[in-house]
Order: sequence, then structure tokens, then C-alpha cells
Amino acid sequence: MTLKIKVIVNALKVNPTKAQKLEQALKQAHLNYDLVWTRAPKHATELAQQATLDGYDIVVAAGGDGTINEVVNGLLRSDNAEARATLGIIPLGTANDLATVLKLPTDLAAACQRLAAGATQIIDVGQVNDHYFVNNSAVGLEPMVTLKQAEMRWLQGPLRYLVAAIQTVIQTHKAWQMRLDWPNGSYEGDVTLISVGNSSLTGGVFKLTPLAKVDDGLIDFVCGMGMYRLTLLTLLPRVLTGSHITYSAVIYKQTSGLKIKAITPTPIQADGEIISEAATEICYKILPHRLKVII
Repeated sequence: MTLKIKVIVNALKVNPTKAQKLEQALKQAHLNYDLVWTRAPKHATELAQQATLDGYDIVVAAGGDGTINEVVNGLLRSDNAEARATLGIIPLGTANDLATVLKLPTDLAAACQRLAAGATQIIDVGQVNDHYFVNNSAVGLEPMVTLKQAEMRWLQGPLRYLVAAIQTVIQTHKAWQMRLDWPNGSYEGDVTLISVGNSSLTGGVFKLTPLAKVDDGLIDFVCGMGMYRLTLLTLLPRVLTGSHITYSAVIYKQTSGLKIKAITPTPIQADGEIISEAATEICYKILPHRLKVII
């Protein structure tokens, strides 16, 4: 039986030249596909939900981690796991974190051949309040880095996130007052950042949650307690390797959930997209083995 594939393309990530190459790669892989372009933010969520209702077997996110996030949120609106479409990925983003973790190729022809081969993996899905994520979510400093890098269109690739992190620490560093509660533990006090990972990579280069795995049934979170700028800049190289988790002012836990009460409102990012600019009640949990992905 030939599988029905819906390809959702982020119009902001694909110029006419790349679009032509994408169509060529899809055809060369002999895929039975329909292609649709997003028209606005969150449009991919609507398209993915409709594709599931229309009986597509595979829904492909052609874009970056934000596009994947929108598609995943559309797919998971279906409570029927049997009817839920499989996620496919054609990495076209700035960081491509989830694609990197799943060892997916960034070459268009190779990515389409992976879709044709059809090997799959079942992964966990994270949830922050009523929003799903598959790679990473964060509050505090990290969402501010997300906002900063979005302004830096003159830089491409993961270098943009690294430069944005340095600028954010220097220009806008602050601490938030928060209370954290997780099974068998809690913390209350100054917080610089909290990053919650379903995988080990974020921003293309940062290993904020280096022990996280997409299929272990746990979320990993790292909490940086109130830190000065110099401390943050000193720790930054260690975040590239994941060795920061042994630092004395860092909490690192692997758990099933995390509740945060932010006395100082904080932005939230999920898979590189800002989903709230001033949240005070934040609840994280893991949904084990919830989504099938083509690898």
C-alpha cells in the first residue's frame, strides 16, 4: 500500500530556488505526496491537524524546529493514537536540533530518501501548560536569547544562537524569583534560567540537558540559580560540552514533571518559539512514547 504524505513547508524558510530543489528531491524519492505552504505563524498546526483528519499517513515538517513544533501540536490534537499520522522531517531551519539528535541528514535528497525508506522511532513528547514540545523548552534567560537571535538575521546557523547568548548575558541579564517543585524535591529563590529538555541539544550548539534522551520517559531540567554576568560567561563554554551540570550553583534533575511558580513573570519558549511573554504558573510534564517519527 502506498502511503499518503502531506508535506508542510514553512514559507519563511524556503526561497524559490530551494523550493524547486525540494520538489525535485521529493519526486526523485518517488513519494506519493501533497505539498502545502504555510501562510502565517501557527498555520502549520492547523494544516497538520487537518492532514490527520484527512487520513494522511505521514505529515512532514519542512522547516526548522519551530515548524516541527507547530506540526507536532497539530498532530497531537488527535486523541486517537492509532489514527495519528507519523511525523516526517525535512530539516530547513537555523539550528535543526531535533533532526541532529535523530541523526537526520540536512541534504534534501538524503532527507527525502529517509522518508521513502520509512524507518521509524517512537519518541516522548514534553508538555508545558497546554503546549507540546519535542526538543526543548525554557523560562528565564533562554527565551530572551530566543528573542535576541530572531533579531540577528545577518547571522546564519547555530553561530547566531551563540552570539545571541553572549549579547543577552551582557545586555539584559537579570534574575527571577521562582519556586520549583518536582517529585522528591523543591527549590525557592533566585533563578537565572531553567531549561527543560526532551533531548540533549538546543540552539544548535548548547547541551543544556546533556543526559536527556527522546525516548526514556523522562524530562531533564537544569536550573541555574541566581548568577552574575561573569559567572554566566565563564560557564558558557561548559554549556557547549554539558559539563556545566556539575557546577555548584546548578540543579540538574531527570524527572516526570516540574511545576514553577514565577513571582517575577517570565517568557516561555518551546522548540525555539515564544509561547508566552509573561507567565507566572508553569507546569511541565512528559508524555512517554507519544509520537512516531521517521528516522
